[in-house]
Amino acid sequence: MNRMDRLMAILIALQQGNQTAAGLAAKLEVSRRTILRDMQALSEMGIPLAAVSGPQGGYYLMEGYQLPPLQLNSREALCLLFALEGLTRYADTPFNSERWTVMDKIKAILPRETAETVHPMLDRLEVEVPKRKYTVPHLNELLDYASSNQWVSVFYHSMNNRRRLLIHPLRIYAANGFWYCDAYSQTHGEQRIFRIDRMTELRTEDPPEVGEGDGDRHQGKSEPQTVHIRAKLTYRGMLQVERDEHVGEKISAVGNEEWLADFHLPVSEWHWAVQLFYALGTEAEVLEPEALRREVCAKAVRLLTAYEQDQT
Repeated sequence: MNRMDRLMAILIALQQGNQTAAGLAAKLEVSRRTILRDMQALSEMGIPLAAVSGPQGGYYLMEGYQLPPLQLNSREALCLLFALEGLTRYADTPFNSERWTVMDKIKAILPRETAETVHPMLDRLEVEVPKRKYTVPHLNELLDYASSNQWVSVFYHSMNNRRRLLIHPLRIYAANGFWYCDAYSQTHGEQRIFRIDRMTELRTEDPPEVGEGDGDRHQGKSEPQTVHIRAKLTYRGMLQVERDEHVGEKISAVGNEEWLADFHLPVSEWHWAVQLFYALGTEAEVLEPEALRREVCAKAVRLLTAYEQDQT
């Protein structure tokens, strides 16, 4: 980032409120001394800066000062349009129409030279999102509940059950073409992740009283019971397991074309582990625990038996 771009970035940051020299230095990846020189340069250019000392202090713009209309360079425009383009890959978002209109507005204000630079790059850059036909009509509603810190009763369709749950939404996020809600479930007594397209009949509820199943879930809650899993992986097995956001970083190379997955898994996810290593087939071998080896083997035997019966 050249100096003029850095000065503009500092001004934009100051428009958001107080900024310390150390904070700006970390954000812009320069030294604190460089930021102090930039502040001096801005003052000499006539920018009305003020500073407050102390732990809560920092630099700020004098009241009434406003930056001129937003100007984007080609990289900044590419960054924005690329992020917005990724949203268009989802069938539903919290801002279905806005994602298109804001893209049109950004493209409309770009100078011709910038647009000519950005559009060819955007045509060759994309976020890969699996195509899903599921809609999430309650996404905006759930987002409002999460942002207002409310408890919600939902009717949830899981793989094994269809029942009403009492949850406290903590965050909403998108992954693999689906929208998820990370929430504390009063019904289950633990924090869980739910697919939003499987939710219906949402309604707000009063917070449960302390002692109704979970006590205070934020204080004094014991760590969930875990099981230690170790498994050898082939190269293909390693490539598949490393995609998992929870255990992907627990893999290490132990030899030529051999990797080791070594991690602790909550007991509540035991069936997930059985399915994972069963699906990996000969690309993985569970070393421990012995109970997991037996369950994967038993699952394979049941499948073999079913196929053998079909042939007789």
